Amino acid sequence: MAASELYTKFARVWIPDPEDVWKSAELLKDYKPGDKVLQLRLEGGEDLEYRLDPKTKELPHLRNPDILVGENDLTALSYLHEPAVLHNLRVRFIDSKLIYTYCGIVLVAINPYEQLPIYGEDIINAYSGQNMGDMDPHIFAVAEEAYKQMARDERNQSIIVSGESGAGKTVSAKYAMRYFATVSGSASEANVEEKVLASNPIMESIGNAKTTRNDNSSRFGKYIEIGFDKRYRIIGANMRTYLLEKSRVVFQAEEERNYHIFYQLCASAKLPEFKMLRLGNADYFHYTKQGGSPIIDGVDDAKEMVHTRQACTLLGINESYQMGIFRILAGILHLGNVGFASRDSDSCSIPPKHEPLSIFCDLMGVEYEEMSHWLCHRKLATATETYIKPIPKLQATNARDALAKHIYAKLFNWIVDHVNQALHSAVKQHSFIGVLDIYGFETFEINSFEQFCINYANEKLQQQFNMHVFKLEQEEYMKEQIPWTLIDFYDNQPCINLIEAKLGILDLLDEECKMPKGSDDTWAQKLYNTHLNKCALFEKPRLSNKAFIIQHFADKVEYQCEGFLEKNKDTVFEEQIKVLKSSKFKMLPELFLDDEKAISPTSATTSGRTPLSRTPIKPTKVRPGQSTKEHKKTVGHQFRNSLHLLMETLNATTPHYVRCIKPNDFKFPFTFDEKRAVQQLRACGVLETIRISAAGFPSRWTYQEFFSRYRVLMKQKDVLSDRKQTCKNVLEKLILDKDKYQFGKNKIFFRAGQVAYLEKLRADKLRAACIRIQKTIRGWLLRKKYLRMRKAAITIQRYVRGYQARCYAKFLRRTNAATIIQKYWRMYVVRKRYQIRRAATIILQSYLRGYMARNRYRKILRNHKAVIIQKHVRGWLARLRYRRCLKAIVYLQCCFRRMMAKRELKKLKIEARSVERYKKLHIGMENKIMQLQRKVDEQNKEYKCLLEKLTTLEGTYNSETEKLRSDLDRLHLSEEEAKIATSRVLSLQEEIAKLRKDLERTQSEKKTIEEWADKYKKETEQLVSNLKEENTLLKKEKETLNHLISEQAKEITETMEKKLIEETKQLELDLNDERLRYQNLLNEFSRLEERYDDLKEEMTLMVHVPKPGHRRTDSTHSSNESEYTFSSEITETEDIPLRMEEPSEKKALLDMSLFLKLQKRVTELELEKQAMQDELDRKEEQILRSKAKEEERPQIRGAELEYESLKRQELESENKKLKNELNELRKALSEKGAPEVTAPGAPAYRVLMEQLTSVSEELDVRKEEVLILRSQLVSQKEAIQPKEDKNTMTDSTILLEDVQKMKDKGEIAQAYIGLKETNRLLESQLQSQKKSHDNETEALRGEIQSLKEENNRQQQLLAQNLQLPPEARIEASLQHEITRLTNENLDLMEQLEKQDKTVRKLKKQLKVFAKKIGELEVGQMENISPGQIIDEPIRPVNIPRKEKDFQGMLEYKKDDEQKLVKNLILDLKPRGVAVNLIPGLPAYILFMCVRHADYLNDDQKVRSLLTSTINSIKKVLKKRGDDFETVSFWLSNTCRFLHCLKQYSGEEGFMKHNTPRQNEHCLTNFDLAEYRQVLSDLAIQIYQQLVRVLENILQPMIVSGMLEHETIQGVSGVKPTGLRKRTSSIADEGTYTLDSILRQLSSFHSVMCQHGMDPELIKQVVKQMFYIVGAITLNNLLLRKDMCSWSKGMQIRYNVSQLEEWLRDKNLMNSGAKETLEPLIQAAQLLQVKKKTDEDAEAICSMCNALTTAQIVKVLNLYTPVNEFEERVSISFIRTIQMRLRDRKDSPQLLMDAKHIFPVTFPFNPSSLALETIQIPTSLGLGFIARV
Repeated sequence: MAASELYTKFARVWIPDPEDVWKSAELLKDYKPGDKVLQLRLEGGEDLEYRLDPKTKELPHLRNPDILVGENDLTALSYLHEPAVLHNLRVRFIDSKLIYTYCGIVLVAINPYEQLPIYGEDIINAYSGQNMGDMDPHIFAVAEEAYKQMARDERNQSIIVSGESGAGKTVSAKYAMRYFATVSGSASEANVEEKVLASNPIMESIGNAKTTRNDNSSRFGKYIEIGFDKRYRIIGANMRTYLLEKSRVVFQAEEERNYHIFYQLCASAKLPEFKMLRLGNADYFHYTKQGGSPIIDGVDDAKEMVHTRQACTLLGINESYQMGIFRILAGILHLGNVGFASRDSDSCSIPPKHEPLSIFCDLMGVEYEEMSHWLCHRKLATATETYIKPIPKLQATNARDALAKHIYAKLFNWIVDHVNQALHSAVKQHSFIGVLDIYGFETFEINSFEQFCINYANEKLQQQFNMHVFKLEQEEYMKEQIPWTLIDFYDNQPCINLIEAKLGILDLLDEECKMPKGSDDTWAQKLYNTHLNKCALFEKPRLSNKAFIIQHFADKVEYQCEGFLEKNKDTVFEEQIKVLKSSKFKMLPELFLDDEKAISPTSATTSGRTPLSRTPIKPTKVRPGQSTKEHKKTVGHQFRNSLHLLMETLNATTPHYVRCIKPNDFKFPFTFDEKRAVQQLRACGVLETIRISAAGFPSRWTYQEFFSRYRVLMKQKDVLSDRKQTCKNVLEKLILDKDKYQFGKNKIFFRAGQVAYLEKLRADKLRAACIRIQKTIRGWLLRKKYLRMRKAAITIQRYVRGYQARCYAKFLRRTNAATIIQKYWRMYVVRKRYQIRRAATIILQSYLRGYMARNRYRKILRNHKAVIIQKHVRGWLARLRYRRCLKAIVYLQCCFRRMMAKRELKKLKIEARSVERYKKLHIGMENKIMQLQRKVDEQNKEYKCLLEKLTTLEGTYNSETEKLRSDLDRLHLSEEEAKIATSRVLSLQEEIAKLRKDLERTQSEKKTIEEWADKYKKETEQLVSNLKEENTLLKKEKETLNHLISEQAKEITETMEKKLIEETKQLELDLNDERLRYQNLLNEFSRLEERYDDLKEEMTLMVHVPKPGHRRTDSTHSSNESEYTFSSEITETEDIPLRMEEPSEKKALLDMSLFLKLQKRVTELELEKQAMQDELDRKEEQILRSKAKEEERPQIRGAELEYESLKRQELESENKKLKNELNELRKALSEKGAPEVTAPGAPAYRVLMEQLTSVSEELDVRKEEVLILRSQLVSQKEAIQPKEDKNTMTDSTILLEDVQKMKDKGEIAQAYIGLKETNRLLESQLQSQKKSHDNETEALRGEIQSLKEENNRQQQLLAQNLQLPPEARIEASLQHEITRLTNENLDLMEQLEKQDKTVRKLKKQLKVFAKKIGELEVGQMENISPGQIIDEPIRPVNIPRKEKDFQGMLEYKKDDEQKLVKNLILDLKPRGVAVNLIPGLPAYILFMCVRHADYLNDDQKVRSLLTSTINSIKKVLKKRGDDFETVSFWLSNTCRFLHCLKQYSGEEGFMKHNTPRQNEHCLTNFDLAEYRQVLSDLAIQIYQQLVRVLENILQPMIVSGMLEHETIQGVSGVKPTGLRKRTSSIADEGTYTLDSILRQLSSFHSVMCQHGMDPELIKQVVKQMFYIVGAITLNNLLLRKDMCSWSKGMQIRYNVSQLEEWLRDKNLMNSGAKETLEPLIQAAQLLQVKKKTDEDAEAICSMCNALTTAQIVKVLNLYTPVNEFEERVSISFIRTIQMRLRDRKDSPQLLMDAKHIFPVTFPFNPSSLALETIQIPTSLGLGFIARV
């Protein structure tokens, strides 16, 4: 493909950068061939001109599409180069917080410098059994792949963990070993896996130290072989070590430490057992204070010492050996403090009694003088003599340090040897997995011999790695039948030859070490002379003659020659070693004897598998006793040999590679230093792997995946039925260069960059489609907008035009109005003017007319006034004349009257003298008379005046008389009216007077009242005001108190509710936890029980060899230990000696109570036997007497028959009488009874009617018995008649024949006696029945009398109540009712107690009678011989029977118990016979058998049956425990059996759901509550087994069906994957889909329903199933980055909705199953919601309440776009989420516990099925059971 097609505008490239190593840039214009400069724009916005190399003209590396960034496998990247690898690792490490990444077959692990929750046992379980490519990269995935390949290919495996110090090699190796220990388990009970893990603390303490780069750096290499047996369980381990850094014992650089063990000792120096070591602070010792950093942050050396000692104890290093190790280590510390004093330049000495040396000698058990001497001297041996030479101070110090290093190295090897011995197993090793934890490539400023050896080892490992990668590539190409072309890859064999070949660096070094005066300078010259300018990989520094440079595969390294010879020789004075060997401390000489036991590395076998028994300890030192040649073996030679041995082992295994990367030198968490990362990537071979992959065809797709991904690039006509041909046709069109791809057998191979090109085409096509969609949508939106605007414009125009029209109309209206106004105004003006003129004219006219009228009026007035004057004058004259006339007349009258009065006066005077006596009586009369006289005078005067007037007025009177007459008439009328009015006025006045009086009285009263009222009002107002004030105060106080009370009530209510809710939740949680713990204990108990049974079988097989003629065990055997401790039954393969020992064991376990019961039973049987014997003797005497009176018997017989017939008639008549009386009583009760008492619904009436009904039924029964008796009497009468009367006995022929069959008179007599006794018995029964009837009748009469009295009393009370007021009436009636109910309750309680006593008494009598009858029958059967049974047939009695009434019991013999259990439990197949049975039929059958045993009061039978049942169910589940139907069937039946034991237990709580008939079937003799508990425990175990079975069935389906399969096709595209291919999401044949899961769930549900499982239990099982589905799906989602996308979230939501729909179809929405899917639903929602703003973060925090913080952050970190149009989640958003969730208290655990089982409960579910109706199918083979 031309570069111009790829290097186009906006294409992104990588350019080198000195700071960031690589920078991303974007092309600003297209590249054209021949351009020397590229116009680029950096991500920061800066423009840049990038000049191409004129020689190579190489273009910068292209950047991968964003969709490929962050992939799990680096080989999935389309452009494979260094910047792409670095960027992908950085994005995963920084953005997604993922530390593991695949690079082909290599796992790249970046040290996070932070504890991550990804190594728990739940993560181990999640990776166990998974393919390596199906989960996100992890060390557990590599370990699982190694374990799986070992088991599948039966080939040993190796895991090679490499990296520089601080990269995390040791931790990775530790986690790999932990995975093996957890997954495989141990083959023995010695817990080998714990020992393997326990070796880590020991090796870390003696082999790890703090460096500047790592706080726990391994300073040695180790290869641990973990051995497995044929079942692939750990049986042992072996460890090899390489190149311990001994120099660290005596020297540490700045900020570094010695080995951890020294600091652990110093931290524990105050312990009592360490006082003898005389240790102190680490700063006191020279060997621990040189680094100046004795403390590591976060590490407690004292605690670590405890862990180390515990590990030593676990590995079998006892306390004495541990103290020995600590003595040697303390001695090394004290040896470091030994100082030397210079005597001269050639000699030195140690001060006498030097404390450090004396302590060293005491600890080591050597002589002070010898050690002091040989520390300052050395022995020189020549050919002729040996002499001792003093050494200078510097040499003595070096010798001291060499001795300390040598002691530590020997101690290290000794510890490794003992660890290997502890890990060694006697069982033969079948295979092993090796874990190599070795140092990575190292380069420092000063590189010495250690770095040279390390880099030499890495060269060898890199060569092996390259060859393995090359081999895998070749195998892949050959498998797909692609032409193989040789790939040029870096071969580091020349570098290895430079080091180890003949005359190589190591050879020359060993040769120089043999030279007497060899030095580092002469060795350097030899190197220059041998390799300089002859080997391209060897160089000499320009400014140094004591160094050399080697071009390693990773980088050039300059080594300083100084110290090479000394370190290679590793010289230790032999005399000092001899002194140590002569030590009194026994352990010290052992350290120097280990070389004698070691095997030479060259003698190792070269076979493919290294035997585990070999202990190849690192051969660092030679034995002193060896020859001189062997003593001179150098460190380099030993290291080369051990390295060759390691390579042989690795080549014989399948390697797995883990490359550890250190992200920064400052140990900052999640900080990525690109420079350091690139150095390590180059050094560890990752980039070489990328280069090898890129050289061939790195991108590989299956045809189906390619078709699914790039279907958008195909046209409809290109799609064929053959996917392979379709892909070929499309590729030929898309990529014209056929060398860029190859078609394999199952895959398409692409060269580097082609997938990116296809992704570009796909993105362009999708972008074009998006543009078209956007164009269409935008056009549609704009068209909609235009139509809206057009509609709006039309609307605006309409409104504007309307406004204009309205304005015009308004104008017209205004114009018209103005015209009208003008018209009216003008009219008004004219009219106004007219009116003014008219008014003026009218005024003039009015004035003129007024003037004229006034004049005329004046004239008329004058005339009128003149008339009036005339009238008055004339009237005055007339009145004057009348008065004169009247006065004259009055005067004449007065004169005449005076004359007459004088005459009268004279008479009176005469009379007055005679009536003097009256004057006294009439005192004052004179005055009155005088007054009267005066009045008379005045009247006379007036009379005179009147006469005068009369005369004057006579004239006027006469004139006016006529006028007045008319007036008089009118006045008469008015006078009458006035009279009437006057009378009315008078009456009104009288009434007014009365009213006035009343008013006055009222007013006075009112006044007094008002005064009193005013006074009262004032007082009241004062009181009211005071009360108001108090009321307001009280109201305020009340309001405040009410407010406080309401607030307190609210607070109390809220707090109480919260507390109640919390306590309820807590109690529920505690209950569930307790239930879960109990059920887990049951699970553990069942597991241990199974383990015990297995061990028992193994012991039986091992101890007892089966003989040819073995015997079967008794099938009725069952455990007899206790009622609720059930052990498995003895199997049929057990031998005779074991059975012979059982009786003694049973005898020993016999309970004392059982022994006493048996003894009591024996005495009872003896008494009964004696009574039976007496009865037998008595009967024999009766028979003899009957024979003597044989002749008289017929007559007596006839008399007795007549008597019995009479008796029968009397009984019949008595029965009729009783029946009539009962009917009369019933009528009397119904007619005369009180309504409230005798009402049909009244309790007394019901009780009475029930008693009457029962009596009548009893009478009917007695009637039937009488009829039976009559028939018997008739038959007896006919039987004893003479034989000659045979003709008259037509109705009883059969009876006569039976009588005739009797051979002699004895038989007839015996039959007669039997009938006679029967008759007497019946007569006594009838008499007793009559008495009982009489008693009942009397009782009924008494009840009737009491009811009548009660009725009368009720009527009296009713009458009294009616007289009372309503309230008192209610109260009295209530009181009466309470009294009545209390009395009734007391009576009922007394009756109930009597009945209970009677029932208990009758039960006891019934049991005794049943036992006696059974024993009598057995005795009679034993006494009767078989001949008698045959010869003397029992004469049948002709008694009519009703249809048999079954009691719901099943009878079986004791010997048939084993057969019952075998046919009903052991051999019953749920899929065969049981599928057509009533649900729970075996449980019903077993319970009915238990009922019968309870009925017989046989406790042994009950115990035996229940024990056999439980053990048989356990056997069935152990045998067929993997079959869901079997487990479901027996769970259902166990629960039904448990419910039956509860339902028929007789307890009131369980009996209330029963029918009366079912209550009759309750158990009567035994309380089986303890067995119910045992059955409940058994049901729990079966439920847990059911959950495990369905989990095993569902687990393979869940991930494929819920996550991988595309239920909605085409939503999620397949992304490019790398070498680790994942399971395809396209549903091939054999893959599971969601429909598979739903079908399986439906199958489970139908099976459980078919077996009649309780609905509540089905809900719990469904809830558990849904929890398993949700937990496994969520766990896989959290461990699979490729599944965390928007489209996958939609798929999961759809799948969950289908599961919910299934719940609705099965009516299980209230089972709680949907709630278990809530975490999965929220995770799917989290994948789909918007993840940008703070509002989105708040919504996510409120939405995801069922997910933990770790899960939410993990999903956000893993979120990966499938298409370029999606956006990644920013780091700032994730941090915002973390900040918001920091206060949430939830579990730090990442994964859900998929193995969690909810506590199960078994709610009581009574059965409505009647036991007596159950039929037993013949298919069960239970013919030996009889219904009772």
